Amino acid sequence: MRTLRDRVESVMPALSAVVASALALGGLTAWTAAGAAGTPAELEVTHARLLQPFPGRESTAVVFTVTNSGNADDRLVSVTSPAVDAAMLSQDADAGESAARMQMVASAEVPARGTLEMTPYGTDVMVELRNPVKLGQRIPFTLYFAQSGPVTTEALVVRHTEWSSR
Repeated sequence: MRTLRDRVESVMPALSAVVASALALGGLTAWTAAGAAGTPAELEVTHARLLQPFPGRESTAVVFTVTNSGNADDRLVSVTSPAVDAAMLSQDADAGESAARMQMVASAEVPARGTLEMTPYGTDVMVELRNPVKLGQRIPFTLYFAQSGPVTTEALVVRHTEWSSR
């Protein structure tokens, strides 16, 4: 005849699995109820500005405001346009003595419930234009993100002093 201890020991592995599953299910239920599960980044691109190049130059900067109203971070990984030969994400880095230098970056963070505010003096997109542009012209761009789908917008060609999104 089996003792009580033998019977309890024989069901312990199954009981442990049931308890672990119940804890995991309870945690997932709480996470979902709090609104954190299944809510990807929700991105909106606004205030797209292409700075009119200086005379004799084909390269310039494009800036965007990317607002994320979702609960997940995302990253801007590339930008394309039929109007440019090349587009590269860049960021100013401190070069010392109140100077900055431009460096290319692989991506730019768009935080959950936050904003990526691009400026010509911070994070921007450096582009090589195929053809000259005129003030007031609208240039199509597509922004690609690590998690979300692509977002297409139009950048307004402005003077260097008019890039601000405000």
